Amino acid sequence: MCQTKHPRPDIRAFFSNLAGPQPWPEKLHRFLRNNWLKIRHFRDCCGHPGEPGC
Repeated sequence: MCQTKHPRPDIRAFFSNLAGPQPWPEKLHRFLRNNWLKIRHFRDCCGHPGEPGC
């Protein structure tokens, strides 16, 4: 388990993660996957910083 605290992202970080160079279907897939990981493990971070949804 990771012991470092990740700061909660703000709305600006949310949109900058979605503005990456990936195609929209890949962004949507990563967004859903990363949010599912956060929900499933009861965490604030999915473990993939900088990806959509994290």
